[in-house]
Amino acid sequence: MALKSDTIAAVATALNDSGIGIIRVSGDDAISIVDKFYRSKGKSKLSDYETHTIHYGFIYHGDELIDEVMVSIFKAPRSYTTEDTVEINCHGGVLVIRKILDLVVQAGARIAEPGEFTKRAFLNGRIDLSRAEAVMDMIHAKNDFALKSSVKQIKGSLYQLILDLRKEILYEIAFIESALDDPEHISLDGYNESLMEKNDALIEKVNRLYLSADNGKMLKEGITTVIIGKPNAGKSSLLNLLVGEEKAIVTNIAGTTRDVIEEQINLSGIGLNIVDTAGIRATEDIVEKIGVERAKNFAMDADLIIYVVDSSVELDESDQDILNLIRNKKVIVLLNKSDLTPVVTEKKLKYNLINVLNDFSDESDPSDREIRIIKVSAKEGIGLDILEETIKEMFFKGELQMNDEVMLTNLRQKDAVKEALDSLLMVRQSLEDEMPEDFLSIDLMGAYSSLGFVIGEEVGEDVVNEIFSKFCMGK
Repeated sequence: MALKSDTIAAVATALNDSGIGIIRVSGDDAISIVDKFYRSKGKSKLSDYETHTIHYGFIYHGDELIDEVMVSIFKAPRSYTTEDTVEINCHGGVLVIRKILDLVVQAGARIAEPGEFTKRAFLNGRIDLSRAEAVMDMIHAKNDFALKSSVKQIKGSLYQLILDLRKEILYEIAFIESALDDPEHISLDGYNESLMEKNDALIEKVNRLYLSADNGKMLKEGITTVIIGKPNAGKSSLLNLLVGEEKAIVTNIAGTTRDVIEEQINLSGIGLNIVDTAGIRATEDIVEKIGVERAKNFAMDADLIIYVVDSSVELDESDQDILNLIRNKKVIVLLNKSDLTPVVTEKKLKYNLINVLNDFSDESDPSDREIRIIKVSAKEGIGLDILEETIKEMFFKGELQMNDEVMLTNLRQKDAVKEALDSLLMVRQSLEDEMPEDFLSIDLMGAYSSLGFVIGEEVGEDVVNEIFSKFCMGK
């Protein structure tokens, strides 16, 4: 890929009134460009200073003083982009920032494209593509887990895992090719059995990485949590309690909520995308019927369902419909209105759930499936602490900290790893069918190339441009 060698500049901080603003300049002429309008008390040039130093001075436009600044210098290759880089720390007024940026452009730089600083870091070999994407994930992190995951990727956790996998695959490719080129000295006798064992181990590792993508998506974007139940079960009250403000209208009239209400919350560092839905029941009301269908559709795509049951009234056909809907989902059942005299007990509800599982599950004993039922009162705020702990236990094994699992965090990475997994499965099939070694080498190379796509070793310029176009200016 062609790398532009010109000097670029952009505002690296938010363009609004603030205490400090930073203009970043990177490229071969970065230092000499800023030298044209920077003045220090000692009248020294920035080019005279050592790398990784910061200096106090002033920005002038001709004889006009623009601002009092601190200027940081990072000389190639010891900078974010591996190029000469200057960061001008000025006062954060919008007018001041724009004036200084205009001076930089007039002196010979051009305005950087979105993500171009990080793109140059990638093209210059300082970081791989997975770490470049982690930079953007860190900027947009919505919870502690997403932030910690991004930090791990920036430090190279995914990169190192991919390197190790590719190294194992490349060894087998090299051995096969060498044996085919020099059969007199390198024998393939018994090699298929050895490769089958190694390939199965690779399949297990790559499959585990592939399956991590769903957790990675939840870390990055938050857990899509859909609240469902019959009308007047207390769904909207629960939403308001979780969000901490009156987002949904709450009345004693059944069917008050007719459309979907979506809110984002941070539950002890876990991002939840909460969706409150219309009460599920048979109805002739056209508008309410649309709301019920939308509720069912949202439930189908949910990462987690919170099923709210009004414990003060008997279960009916609507509850049966809901139980059928949630049978294969991750579910927390809330026995709401625990402050009232209960009609539905935990035992009765669990019995109904197990019956549904027995009707639809392929498991030999569905009763072994853990059914999480919590007594709550959305009105009194009772039981919410148990709900919080249950969510943490379901998704993070009960510990409010990141485990050591390396995760995929976007669809591009997931698709590449899936292609690698498919190639390795084809290697297994070829071994079982006793196909010639050429077939093994071709499929191993396919897996090797697909994994390289994750870290940017096998991507084209159009893909790179698409990825970095989503970055913010100045990064």
